[in-house]
Amino acid sequence: MSQKSRLEKREKFKKSKSDSTAKVIGMLIFKNFLFFLWFIVDLVLELFLGWYLGEKRTCPPLKKDYFLVKSATELAEMIRTRKLTSYEVVKAYIDRVNEVNPVLNAVIDGPFMDALDEAREIDRRIQAGEVSEEEFKEKPFLGVPFTSKDSTAVKGKLYTFCILARKNVRAKEDAECIRLMKNAGAIILATTSIPEVNKWQETRNNLIGSTNNPYDTRRTVGGSSGGEVALIASASSPFGIGTDIGGSIRMPAYYCGLFGHKGTVKVVNTRGVTERTGEEEHTMVVAGPITRYAKDLLPLFKVMAGPKKTAELKLNSPVDITKLKYYYIDASGDLKTLPPNGEVKSAMQKVVAHFSELTKQSVEKVTLPGTEYTSKMWRYWMTQEPAIFNKLLGNGKRLNPLVEVFKKVTGQSEFTWAAIYSLIDELLPKENEKKMRQVTKECEEALEKLLGDDGILFYPSYPRVAPFHYAPLIQVYNFSYWALWNVLQNPATQVPLGLGSNGMPLGIQVVATKNRDLHCMKVAEEIERAFGGFVPPFVVERN
Repeated sequence: MSQKSRLEKREKFKKSKSDSTAKVIGMLIFKNFLFFLWFIVDLVLELFLGWYLGEKRTCPPLKKDYFLVKSATELAEMIRTRKLTSYEVVKAYIDRVNEVNPVLNAVIDGPFMDALDEAREIDRRIQAGEVSEEEFKEKPFLGVPFTSKDSTAVKGKLYTFCILARKNVRAKEDAECIRLMKNAGAIILATTSIPEVNKWQETRNNLIGSTNNPYDTRRTVGGSSGGEVALIASASSPFGIGTDIGGSIRMPAYYCGLFGHKGTVKVVNTRGVTERTGEEEHTMVVAGPITRYAKDLLPLFKVMAGPKKTAELKLNSPVDITKLKYYYIDASGDLKTLPPNGEVKSAMQKVVAHFSELTKQSVEKVTLPGTEYTSKMWRYWMTQEPAIFNKLLGNGKRLNPLVEVFKKVTGQSEFTWAAIYSLIDELLPKENEKKMRQVTKECEEALEKLLGDDGILFYPSYPRVAPFHYAPLIQVYNFSYWALWNVLQNPATQVPLGLGSNGMPLGIQVVATKNRDLHCMKVAEEIERAFGGFVPPFVVERN
């Protein structure tokens, strides 16, 4: 090679390196500008909506029946040992629902008076000695009431998906998870509100309006299991059954200071969940428990999974959490979302420090390839779902998005703006299928390699505490902190971490590789033990 050629090659390399450096600096400047812009929008929304929505209110105090704040497993034990009757428990929860619902607006159907008849019969059998120890084992929640979201079928009860076209529709049979819970002795108490057909980050519909957060009624409970968390957090239900396609268990659980477990896909049969058959080949949807206490998660999840899956996942096995390896990620890097604020990061660091001390090993900060595309990945994989949002919203009829927009602006629409948003999304350019599948695969493989069969990942729940009502119409993509684990189909448990400076719940997600649901829930129990878990949004008034 001549001297001239070598010089030309060297100059070309320098220029390439210079261009690459300039590109990195430019991207860094752009990211910082975008995050600053999101910060300003967030600040303006907080100030404006806080003023617009008026005075803060919380749910009513608890004045009697203090057993309402006990765990589901404790209530089952008290009924079994005759310290409480099922009737007393069910009646107290019915009274509490009727007390808080005018404030929280969470109930679609119920509370059901026939629940009292079921409770009476259970009490009669227990008092007569007709319930054997074997039956108590087969029915671990005998006599304990529970609630479930409207979109999960309960035989004979409203099954509306919270759209006006179905306002009088009733389910012909129980969803599989409801059937299993009833077989475990639990008594259905009420069904609760959701966003239309479950597809939004707030629980608002044109059947009953907005559901309010029991910690601050100006703030959202999230979606889609919003009615569930409002009742559970306000001591109006001991536990509930949620479903999750983009954070719909974990988002509301975070906003209302509760535990929620999104299991590995297909562990819990989803027959009867928004008209699913339970045999769908490709789906992100799961059903799972929402509770006030970590110790309720595993017993409830075993009921919902059934004996076969319980055995396959070894859910009865002991776990030494000190032998697990721990990692954390403190931000997704997705430019469409806010980065977590200092309060959220501080809460995570407390967990990191605790597990570092517990295991005598450092909890390593890591990254995963592709998390910056989370919102795009989720949007793509939603197009691969067997259930079509448009047809569900139209109650079987395909809707024209442009027509529905016209109806909305002229005051003729049956739907909320959130539903219209989702229809408009159909008109926007699609995600690149090849790229999204490749990014998903790379992220999935990297997570599997990192965690293996003994690793746990701590991941932010959300960049802030629960936002004010209507804020998600502007901050559309922040939910992707939950949606990542739907895309990858991993188990993830939402864990509360006390209250922040404005009295709203903080929390964290505990993630493991597929079929390691047990590890997620056991780590959640340790976090509850270390940091206190659920903090009630109500005052307990004792005479």
